[in-house]
Amino acid sequence: MRASKQTKAATAEDRLEQLAQAYRPLPFIPDEFMDASGKPRPHWVKFLNSLGELGDEDISRRFATADRHIRESGVSYRVYGDVSERAWPLSHVPLLIEANEWREIAAGICQRVQLMEAILADVYGEGRLVRSGALPATAVTGSPDFLHPLHGVRPPGGHYLYLYAADIGRGPDGRWWVIGDRTQAPSGAGYALANRLVLSRAFPTLYREMNIERLAPFFSAFRDGLMAMAKRYDPRICLLTPGPFNETYFEQAYLARYLGFLLVEGGDLTMRDGEVHVRTIAGLKRADVLWRRVDSDFCDPLELNGQSKLGVPGLIDSLREGGVVVANALGSGVLEAPALMSFMPRLCRTLLNEELALPNIATWWCGQPHEREDVINYMDGMAITGAYGNAVLGRPPHQPLVGMSLTQEEKDTLAADIRLRGIDYVGQEVVNLSTTPVWQEGRLVPRPFVLRVYAARTPDGWKVMPGGFCRISDRTDARAVSMGEGVQSADVWVLADKPVEMVTLLPSDETVRIRRLMGNLPSRAADNLFWLGRYLERTEATLRLVRSLAGKLIDTDTHTINTGQTIARIGALLTAWGAGPADLDDPILLSAQGLHGPDYGSALSLMRDCRRAASFIRERLSPDTWRLINDLFHGLAVESALPTSEAETFERADAGLRTIAAIAGVAQENMNRGAGWRLLDMGRRVERGINTCRFARHFISAEATADDFSVLLDLIDSQITYRSRYLMGVAQNTVRDMVVLDPYNPRSVSFQVEQLADHLENLPLLSDDGMLEEPRRRIVKLSAEVSTAIAAKLDNDAIFEFEQALLGLADAIAVRYFLQGPHAARADKTSGLA
Repeated sequence: MRASKQTKAATAEDRLEQLAQAYRPLPFIPDEFMDASGKPRPHWVKFLNSLGELGDEDISRRFATADRHIRESGVSYRVYGDVSERAWPLSHVPLLIEANEWREIAAGICQRVQLMEAILADVYGEGRLVRSGALPATAVTGSPDFLHPLHGVRPPGGHYLYLYAADIGRGPDGRWWVIGDRTQAPSGAGYALANRLVLSRAFPTLYREMNIERLAPFFSAFRDGLMAMAKRYDPRICLLTPGPFNETYFEQAYLARYLGFLLVEGGDLTMRDGEVHVRTIAGLKRADVLWRRVDSDFCDPLELNGQSKLGVPGLIDSLREGGVVVANALGSGVLEAPALMSFMPRLCRTLLNEELALPNIATWWCGQPHEREDVINYMDGMAITGAYGNAVLGRPPHQPLVGMSLTQEEKDTLAADIRLRGIDYVGQEVVNLSTTPVWQEGRLVPRPFVLRVYAARTPDGWKVMPGGFCRISDRTDARAVSMGEGVQSADVWVLADKPVEMVTLLPSDETVRIRRLMGNLPSRAADNLFWLGRYLERTEATLRLVRSLAGKLIDTDTHTINTGQTIARIGALLTAWGAGPADLDDPILLSAQGLHGPDYGSALSLMRDCRRAASFIRERLSPDTWRLINDLFHGLAVESALPTSEAETFERADAGLRTIAAIAGVAQENMNRGAGWRLLDMGRRVERGINTCRFARHFISAEATADDFSVLLDLIDSQITYRSRYLMGVAQNTVRDMVVLDPYNPRSVSFQVEQLADHLENLPLLSDDGMLEEPRRRIVKLSAEVSTAIAAKLDNDAIFEFEQALLGLADAIAVRYFLQGPHAARADKTSGLA
């Protein structure tokens, strides 16, 4: 055993020596792995030795495990303008920072956020900085993020900032400096958490041995800080998102689930009596705290951006009346302007009587005559950028231009623009980002990175996350890094001096009231859960038709007259449902089109709608459910061409049905029996009842054959039950009874009606006046009609009436529970279910 350990250690040392010899830091650029003398830093030696003991094959396997976990968990992001999401690009090697160095960073971040809070309080308050000349008025009011309606409004809770972030990097002397401030709605903290989860699972032993500081205490303290700002014991905290098409929507849903917050969009909220309320299926419920990820200007279309559909009309009025706490306060984004960075050293001395612990990159705002001429005269040695994030020379916003890279004509144009309107420009010291190791084809290579560090307001003061959001560019000359093509994100490991205690977000038993149901379900979430159920059922019904058609085509008896009629019936229903072109008379091609075609009713198109609905409520779905939905979508979409044979069509449809069964099983066995589960199941029940009525009308007629009856029983998955109950074969009345009226058959119309009645009975009421709400009135009437019907007297007209009643019920459910628009009702009394 000892010899084996010695051999493993020797192998690891050899591997480290190989990696170090092959590593080539960029000239004159500080590097995390190598020090200035070209030697590996001790903490990296320990990390790479431990990594090397695993062996190349094991390392590759663990890297692959991390990548697979990202795909299966749906960790993703969206580049601005993209239609689809991209898998999260995780760098397999973390950024390592020693404890002593981290303490200096944390102290600098705490000082900086205190400075930011003091500046905001003055800018939106007394304005002493402007009056004294410490801060030019135009540097503030020239920013589009300075909100005049908020001037003089003290934010509810008394604070402006609750979560602050700074992008930092190493300067030429190796010291950390601030590249940019994030005070508006800092993003990335959720991705930092996801990075940690993935990498710690891939290398659990290495994670423990390196004594990595945990992230959970930071998020717990942040949550406690928001709760402390509310006026109620058990406040309702909402994460306000721009919606599922935002670049970082996954992160927002991930954080909402992790912290137990309600994920809401602007349309979920409305104003009543100076307070913000959430539209839920139980009526309007007060929101105590809004943690916003919507830019300030879009938060109130009444007083800010009138074109915004992301905000809450009247929100600023609520702030004036102290009706809701908004984190971060509206207007706090004014401090993100590069123009303000040029004044930070002076403001720190003025407000805190201290020097900046973490210096800025040197910045000259061109709104001042002397600085303006310096920037123009020394343009070649500077990076020119918009003072407020505005575009320069037609380049994208926030993109700095290095003077020496411009043509003489561009320099002349830029100089003229600066002289004309200098307040819109700043010159900054050219930043050459320091580098960190990235694993590339079995070796380490240096790549530029930016580290975003977070500070949260807590009941005990400011707390800095022991880690952060690291972005790494594949371009060695990168001067700014944002998530996009060729950019990766790395976990950040802060190495403690001693073993770190295992911690979680679990609070003590004394501080939590037992609760068996989640908070009230927002109407938007109810809407999407309902439609997720409907789309799943539509997909299943289409897959069953496709499988039946392909199965009949494979059957050796397909040349009989009756079978030919049955095939025609199945094909006609597929085209009627929009699963294939109406003029397509080739059943083989029609079955393939129904599975994978571009028409709106194909299984692939329906599954695309299903996945979209699921993405809107990702925070309410378990990882297993999301993974299965993705598996089903990719299983239908992965093939670029249509199936080439009936057998292939049959197999792919059958595989899809197995995945849908798994999704239903997860929902049935794992989903809490609250309103969310009921709305999801109601969507499936409504759609299944409607489809079953259509199946029955289509395959039970005076001209129907035994083949038609057999297909119908297959479509509702009742073939075995029927055969065991009736030994004499299929007959019209017995089939009709089992398909439509049998309350013991989980696929019958009657069973769906019973389940819908039970769900509606258990959903909350808006009023306790004893009157039936419209959905309950409809289901009582339908239940009576179905339960008293007799198979022998049940014709297709009566079945059509059942179908129309179910469609009307779906509309009534939407009107009652999806309380959107200005007339959302307030509940008189609720049952507490949500």
